[in-house]
Amino acid sequence: MTVNSPYASPRATIDRLTEWGLSTKKSLGQHFLVDDGVIGRILRLAELKAGEHVLEVGPGIGTLTEAMLLRGARVSAIEKDPRLTPLLEDMAARYPESFGYTNEDVLDFIGVLQETDGRVVRGGTVVTPHKLIANLPYSVAATIVLDLLRYMDGLSEATVMVQKEVADRMTAKPGSKNYGAYTVKLQLLAYPAGDFKVAPSCFLPPPRVDSTVIRLNRRSDRIFTQRELESLFFVIEAAFANRRKTIRNSMRAHFAESGFAPDKADALLAAGGIAPTIRGEALTPEEFIHLAGFLQK
Repeated sequence: MTVNSPYASPRATIDRLTEWGLSTKKSLGQHFLVDDGVIGRILRLAELKAGEHVLEVGPGIGTLTEAMLLRGARVSAIEKDPRLTPLLEDMAARYPESFGYTNEDVLDFIGVLQETDGRVVRGGTVVTPHKLIANLPYSVAATIVLDLLRYMDGLSEATVMVQKEVADRMTAKPGSKNYGAYTVKLQLLAYPAGDFKVAPSCFLPPPRVDSTVIRLNRRSDRIFTQRELESLFFVIEAAFANRRKTIRNSMRAHFAESGFAPDKADALLAAGGIAPTIRGEALTPEEFIHLAGFLQK
């Protein structure tokens, strides 16, 4: 039987935590994956190949990291928990040509991306991974995925473990209860390309929620400038500002709160040929692109 990661079992995880004097930290949402079969499914869904450069957010004790390195991938990791530094230093020493990491909050990393047109330099090297593969911290997973796809142009795919409810929002269809502003924003940039469920029993300690591993591929048929995305996101947020209101009333209120004349929302809907009596969740991502085009004009 093939072993994907030497740390993907309850016993091996406990031993590794003990070896490095570690314990799980609830404030960071740490739940270590202890099912080697799930590790294998993640790598298969991601179609990871030797030589590929991967960004991993939250490597933890290196369970998924080691599996990727053993497959010949190059991994750049971002870890917020400073207690893990000695363990990650050991991993860097064992894989000097293929593993590097930084101790920082991924949200700070994203902030640097916003200020540098998607280029991040660490250790004198520009970090340019094209795949995101990670067991993400659930509290900020949705934000991480959207912002990395938005600001890292070279990132072509994301295969991530998230809370099931987040995955449902990522894959939702227009008109469904899970379809909202986040769904539209994400689906402007990427499309779902496969997923599978993961039970709480696959983690140590088990989380109180169900999990999903989902793969997202960047759309190649839609390329936006950051200015275009700003306009798109503003229109999307306006349409979903109050789901119980019609799109007209929701957008008028949002325009007013943002310092624009509410009548501009009426003019925008009329120019786009959108009925003012429908709700935002009725519009497809393509219709939002069409509508936002008139705002830019």
